[in-house]
Amino acid sequence: MDLSIVIVNYNTCRLTLDCLQSVYASETGYRFEVIVVDNHSHDDSVERIREQFPQVTLIVNEKNTGFSYANNQAMKVSGGRYILLLNSDTIIQKDTLQIMLEFMDGHPEVGASGCKVILPDGSLDKACKRGFPTPSASFYYAFGFSNWFPDNPKFNQYQLGYLDPDQEYPIDCLVGAFMMVRRETIEQVGMLDEDFFMYAEDTDWCYRIKEAGWVNYYYPRTTIVHYKGGSAPRRPLKIIYEFHRSMVLFYNKHYRKKYNLLVSAVIYAGIGVQFMMAVAKSALSFPLKGNRKPESLPKSSDTGSGIGMN
Repeated sequence: MDLSIVIVNYNTCRLTLDCLQSVYASETGYRFEVIVVDNHSHDDSVERIREQFPQVTLIVNEKNTGFSYANNQAMKVSGGRYILLLNSDTIIQKDTLQIMLEFMDGHPEVGASGCKVILPDGSLDKACKRGFPTPSASFYYAFGFSNWFPDNPKFNQYQLGYLDPDQEYPIDCLVGAFMMVRRETIEQVGMLDEDFFMYAEDTDWCYRIKEAGWVNYYYPRTTIVHYKGGSAPRRPLKIIYEFHRSMVLFYNKHYRKKYNLLVSAVIYAGIGVQFMMAVAKSALSFPLKGNRKPESLPKSSDTGSGIGMN
């Protein structure tokens, strides 16, 4: 088996079915399997997936275990030389798997790779190529310096806006919406950290992959569409809490010992202020009419840990 495609579903039946349709429409000479983990959905996802895609390996959880845990469940039973984390709210192109697998086979130094990710309006999903959220990168991002000086590498350490999205290069961080990882890399650095419920797990993984000497590579020779936020709005306070908790977890794990107490205090204070502002903004947005999505909530797979992420 060349590739194991892992998709986590939580109440995103229509999106997941569309994603699976795009996967099975792929034109590739590589062999792949698809493993879907359903995190205790309350819609008819399980029945519809079984009915329309019986070839899928379906794992049905009795509770929402979180994004990291669910992906790890699938990785433990996977058989591919590569693992592809693929969000349920994405659509891949017919050539995506072929192009990315050919690239990985030809570049053994690359531990993880990602393609160009675009939003439904055709704009770039900036999360697909990022720097690590160091305190300085987070500061420049949170206070708008990256917008004021878009071509300055110093002020765009996080979103890397000064780099051409149509060119390829090594980067710090890919996005968990589409992340192809070599099995040997996973065997060396481990799977996703399950302390992260649904945010920053991809950033943490990329950090560990790069620290272990592997290359994280942005390869925009194919694109996918990312609809974003498919299931997040259903539990707004939980989402807001997990989003900000992930910032603290990531900072404590990778940066706290590298910086003095003053820097850490500023980081924690910034996260706290942002959390309170997000809760307040969310409270003002409810009750919502119909199924309109609250604009104040972080979107699925915007999993950076910088202060100011939204």
